[in-house]
Amino acid sequence: MTVPVTRPVGGPVAPERGDRGQRGAATVLGVALLGVLLLVAAALGTVGAVFAAHRSAQAAADLAALAGAGALQQGEDACSAAARVAGDNGAQAVRCTVTGAEVEVEALVRGPRWLGRSADPVGVARAGPA
Repeated sequence: MTVPVTRPVGGPVAPERGDRGQRGAATVLGVALLGVLLLVAAALGTVGAVFAAHRSAQAAADLAALAGAGALQQGEDACSAAARVAGDNGAQAVRCTVTGAEVEVEALVRGPRWLGRSADPVGVARAGPA
């Protein structure tokens, strides 16, 4: 005949001998995975910020080139108009070239800084009569 073994209901259960060295291992693993997750999230945030800054630089270059071409058609200084419009859009016109009736503008926007990254996104656009 077998004798039933009873345990206290709702009370703590003592760990078996082989489990004593594993207590808290999941906590260490969880903290390590959380650190990796935060690093990946920061990297993705930086990539997103670089992408947004590049789009901003390209939009500023597009608008500046259009403004320069419009000013050129009216007999005004194309590069000063392009520089003004680029500045109004948060960019710096670093190069402006007028070739015939076409204006080409290169606009630079300050990008995010992370882990020593120092390159700023640049947008280039050309505009002229159709």
